[in-house]
Amino acid sequence: MRGEVYRDEWGIPHLWADSALELARAQGRNAARDRAWQIEVERHRVCGTTAATFGPEAVEWDRFARQARLADTAQRCFDRLERVAPQTAAWVASYVDGVNEGLAEGAATAPEFTAAGLTPDRWEPWTPLGIWLSTHILFAGFPTKLWREEVARRLGDDAIELFATDGPGTSGSNGWLLTGDRTATGAAIIAGDPHRFIENPGVYQQIRLACPEFDVVGLAVPGVPGIAHFGHTGGVAWAITNAMADYQDLYRERLRRTATGGVEALGPEGWETAAVHTETIEVAGADPVPVEVIETGRGPVIIGGPEADLDGGGSGISLRYPPRVTHALGFEALPELLRARDVAGLDAALDHWVEPVNVVLAADTTGATLHRVAGHVPLRPRENRLRVVPAHDAAYAWRGHHTPLPRTTVDSTAVMANARGLATPFGVEFAPPHRAARIRELLDRSDRWSAKAMTDIHTDTRLASARPLLDLLATATGLGPDATRLRDRLLGWDRHMEADSTDATLYAAVRAEVVHRVAAHPALAALTGPADPAVTSAYPAMFRPWLAAVPRIAFALETLLTHGPLPHADRLAAVAEAAEAVAARCAEGEEPRPWGEHHRLIAWRAWPDADDATPLPGLAGDHDCVLSTSSVPGVTDGFARGPAARYVWDLARREDSLWVVPFGASGIPGDAHYRDQQPLWATGALAPVVTDWNTLHRTEESAELTVDSAARAVRTRVHEQEVPGFGTVRLVPVDPAADLDLIHGWVTEERASFWGMGEASREQVLETYEFLDSLTTHHAYLALRDGVPVALFQTYEPAADPLADCYDVQPGDFGFHLLVGPVDTAERGFTGALFSVFIGYLFSDPEHLRIVAEPDARNEKVIARLVREGFALGPEIDKPEKRARLVFLDRPAATQA
Repeated sequence: MRGEVYRDEWGIPHLWADSALELARAQGRNAARDRAWQIEVERHRVCGTTAATFGPEAVEWDRFARQARLADTAQRCFDRLERVAPQTAAWVASYVDGVNEGLAEGAATAPEFTAAGLTPDRWEPWTPLGIWLSTHILFAGFPTKLWREEVARRLGDDAIELFATDGPGTSGSNGWLLTGDRTATGAAIIAGDPHRFIENPGVYQQIRLACPEFDVVGLAVPGVPGIAHFGHTGGVAWAITNAMADYQDLYRERLRRTATGGVEALGPEGWETAAVHTETIEVAGADPVPVEVIETGRGPVIIGGPEADLDGGGSGISLRYPPRVTHALGFEALPELLRARDVAGLDAALDHWVEPVNVVLAADTTGATLHRVAGHVPLRPRENRLRVVPAHDAAYAWRGHHTPLPRTTVDSTAVMANARGLATPFGVEFAPPHRAARIRELLDRSDRWSAKAMTDIHTDTRLASARPLLDLLATATGLGPDATRLRDRLLGWDRHMEADSTDATLYAAVRAEVVHRVAAHPALAALTGPADPAVTSAYPAMFRPWLAAVPRIAFALETLLTHGPLPHADRLAAVAEAAEAVAARCAEGEEPRPWGEHHRLIAWRAWPDADDATPLPGLAGDHDCVLSTSSVPGVTDGFARGPAARYVWDLARREDSLWVVPFGASGIPGDAHYRDQQPLWATGALAPVVTDWNTLHRTEESAELTVDSAARAVRTRVHEQEVPGFGTVRLVPVDPAADLDLIHGWVTEERASFWGMGEASREQVLETYEFLDSLTTHHAYLALRDGVPVALFQTYEPAADPLADCYDVQPGDFGFHLLVGPVDTAERGFTGALFSVFIGYLFSDPEHLRIVAEPDARNEKVIARLVREGFALGPEIDKPEKRARLVFLDRPAATQA
């Protein structure tokens, strides 16, 4: 078994292996070598053991991870996977085998392990499922329900949705799809950027995964096999955004301690026994922390306990989330996504998707498109989506899940930017429409878009949400001279948050002042004033960012300045006072600096390194810009959330696709590729997606790899041809041993009965193709379409073949056999496109004057196809293995065809 790692000039790994299983193993090994520290920290997060390295500040997460049963849920999901999808479970386990093989080497090159005194531990087969779960457990924003409870308690139930907009704790994205009628090539383009908290190393790893079954480029999550969110298989490409769906519930539990020390919970049918045990969190530099883990019939208790007394009654809050209930994370979709050849295949794969709930855009090389919601959304009352609901009331129980989820095709253009759309029925808080509207506005300016031009969309800085504040400022009266000049300057501003703009800085300063004045208004005093210590102390510290009033007010500022509890006169006064305050600072000599000097990246890193002293770049953009680098008005001009990657998938030519990440391909400080993409990312530039294996260099190989065994993808090609609208077809010599699984699978299928090897064993197939490989007159090739095998193509010299005994061989005759693989041959023009390549190759040698084929005389379909391609019918002949029909295509006829 084989697996190789090649790299392009950006250090991006391109992996090749002889099977999907071995490729998963190679991917795991690569993750361990390139991202050892990152994935080990993630493993500890799943297990709730980070405090043993990072000290007391990590205890809150560890307590949550244990109480939410993240590791146990991952184990249960993997156990189910072994039962219902054993091949997928084996694929995940193979990835884990690779991680375990590579961790020691990866840890030796990562200085953080020595600095932290940490030794990598063995991964379990369920660990990747745990990493996926812990990475996305907060995506649906269940802590926001705690915030809404506070809003309702302090301002009343009518105000519960007053702040219903995506805030500082959410993760969103931009994504758009242009169909072929909107592009210069006539093929679709998909582009966008996921918005997450920026981490170093990044949460997304650029990677290529190739084996005989597929060849996919995309953005992987280190620690998880495959390519889940953003990928291009050559035939189909896809991208996602957060659907902003609500699919996790919080239940207010009544808990009581039993005489024996157990716990009971009040459920719909009365008091019921809860599962309970105690775990211990080891803490570096401090005493161990015991954690009581309780689980009711609704789910794990993550807040409170039997002795707690939470406001609103009850003594605990439990979390119900789909993977805990169904024991499914949707990993069945991951290998199917890699194997997808078209939109239909991708859509079928996404039917397995569970967590998180996403909106998906996809397109393929035939022109088919897809716009759908994917994931598991439970059926329950709307109240569940809004707030904490009583556990003892059966009305709030889950009653199945929504199916089917919305899906449609794309007419010309589709945009997804976390705003209301296909997923509206499933959510509460969505992004304002500004990003989506701006993307559409920009895209409508042309119908000749190219992949390279997509950076103009990625980097747009128009801030439409500035309008309400500026409209109020325009009508403000009684301003002093300095504030009047400031007002006039901002009203003349183009509303672009460019890095070199001092006007953008002034706007941000006024906005921050407005936020504080709105927060101090009597209408919101109950919300922003001192909190009830008895209530706030019950909430774990990790949820306090969701409960902070000022950021909530900042992100809902547009709403609060247009309607809500503040009278219009008070809104106007808040804006006027803010302008006066900023103008006064300017009059005192505080000249504004460019926005980029304030708006700097605040990246998260699990352990400091020497590079942390290097200033991170200041950027353009802001929360509601397409370039969504999210500051928190009134708190900081810096940003921690922004584009965690950018991508452009070109369906005309995959090699024209583009991508970039905030730092680099390597997670090892000091590596040449640790931060080499940062200048591109900071300026909006993109790196090319490399697809030509001949331009790559091999950097390492698997422990079982022999140096003289080249991967199929990098074998010397005998012919390559670009077919417009179809892709790149490459002919590469068959490697009998390496390609045995593929060829044996093809030739023994029922549809290949005329090939004559339906009953052949693996050993017989290997012997046959090893014999062919030893001949100089007969050759076997695989035809790769954009790197994916689609046909077995064999050539021979008739004079050196038994066929010579059956007809009069002419000088210049050259024969061939063709077996099309198990692909969608219903694709319009598929066979014709392949034939054009094969005929072109056969006649590329000037000595070949006539092409000869001898299909089985009963194979009327193939014979008819050959006639349509210009072949002339010859006589039927008897061969030892079949009765055949000779067909001929001479060079003049081929030229005319």
